[in-house]
Amino acid sequence: MSTLKKLSELESRRATIENSGNEDAKRVSLAKDKLSARDRITSLLDENSFVEVGAFITSRSTAFNMDIQDTPADGVVSGYGTINGNPVYVYSQDTSVLGGALGEMHAKKIVRIYNDAIKMGVPVIGMLDTVGIRLQESVDALEGYGAIFTKMTEATGVIPQIAVVFGDCAGSAAFIAGLSDFVFMSTKNARMFLNSPNTIDDKAADFDAIATAKVHFEESGLASFISEKESDIISEVRNLMSYLPQNNFDEGPFYNVTDDLNRMDENLNCFDFNVNKVSDIIVSIIDNGKYFELNSKYAEHVFTGFARMNGGTIGIIANIESTVDYSGVKKMTNFVSLCDGFNIPLLTLTNIKSFTSTIITEKLGMIKECSKLVSAFASATVPKVNVILNDAFGSSYIVMNSKHIGADYVYAWPTAKISILNPESAVKIMYDEEIKTASVVAEVIAQKTIEYEVMNSSAYAVAARGYIDDIIEPAATRKRVIAAFEMLSTKQINENYKKHPTV
Repeated sequence: MSTLKKLSELESRRATIENSGNEDAKRVSLAKDKLSARDRITSLLDENSFVEVGAFITSRSTAFNMDIQDTPADGVVSGYGTINGNPVYVYSQDTSVLGGALGEMHAKKIVRIYNDAIKMGVPVIGMLDTVGIRLQESVDALEGYGAIFTKMTEATGVIPQIAVVFGDCAGSAAFIAGLSDFVFMSTKNARMFLNSPNTIDDKAADFDAIATAKVHFEESGLASFISEKESDIISEVRNLMSYLPQNNFDEGPFYNVTDDLNRMDENLNCFDFNVNKVSDIIVSIIDNGKYFELNSKYAEHVFTGFARMNGGTIGIIANIESTVDYSGVKKMTNFVSLCDGFNIPLLTLTNIKSFTSTIITEKLGMIKECSKLVSAFASATVPKVNVILNDAFGSSYIVMNSKHIGADYVYAWPTAKISILNPESAVKIMYDEEIKTASVVAEVIAQKTIEYEVMNSSAYAVAARGYIDDIIEPAATRKRVIAAFEMLSTKQINENYKKHPTV
């Protein structure tokens, strides 16, 4: 056979693979406004950058009538390409092939992608849409899941891992999302759950209660971003990638700065904590006011997200409210660990009075969760800057990236109050007898509170002890934080060897 005929055969076989799959399944997906597995990849990657790997792989199982099943690409399209010019590895499950069910060769293709991504130091983006495990392949399919989980664990903290859930993601498949750094979900078609509602004792259990994007965005905190349209989800994945480094040795992307590095915002000098929003401060101090918020509806009293300062990515944690509960602590801990793992400098905007708990969260382990946050901040080796905006009381102040647990630079606004307790509460305890015998109780409390603030809790009193590096004009926050991160850009820490933390 001539070379031309061989090329013709190659083109024919490739076209068959790209256009095959169950037609009924394709029509069902189209009716649900779902893109095909290949269209998802081409929409995600830069134009004409996708290079497919393993296109000719099919299932090798012959049991339970598998020998008569057509399994083009074995139900998962995989390969590499670029996003914003940076290389990424991708895979996308194809529901038109056995419902996207995972089998032996399907899993091997995903593992192959991970092997290459780890070697190259390149992120992995997995698009999940599957009915689950391929029953016909039994233990071989289970072996496949185990191999994927092992590779994902190896990749944790080495390369960014992103899971995009467009359809069903149940049972073992849900662990792929759980092992990822970021999870995106479709509000229209995605369902993610470990156990089906009919296996749960609670009679109120249904898919709406445990599996929807809304549940994982607002209640479990597993979903970083949700949207109805697949095109919007893909656009946000591309946006996220513009903030992330390629791997744990990369410094991360830098962009030309079009915003004034020394810009002042006089509005911050009259910031009213009872009226204005902390998001106004964030917008004021970052480059061009643009940020990427994560888990915006989970633990809404805490902000976590990425932004740019001086062209480079930073991670921001800010107290939206002055108390933090169980979910807020978990949210912050996960974010600190993520930033530290990928060399992303951390900025905290602190305004916190206390950690709050309930009987339920105390039993769930509030103490342990707070301890994990302490460990995360204290062990993080990335540049760490803290700006104390207003209240900073007790153990919650210590935990919020204070100088006491290793913050590199701590600044305070003149409005900051740092103390063991709210000054008025402290006065009521210390001067209990005097207050009880006072003729005008309110006057005594007011006088003693002022004295306490001047001597113990004002920013000046704490700065005098060396726990605050400077008290800054609020309007100048942007340029002072940028200057701090510039100085910290060459920060190096020689850590004591340990296999991993045990907290």
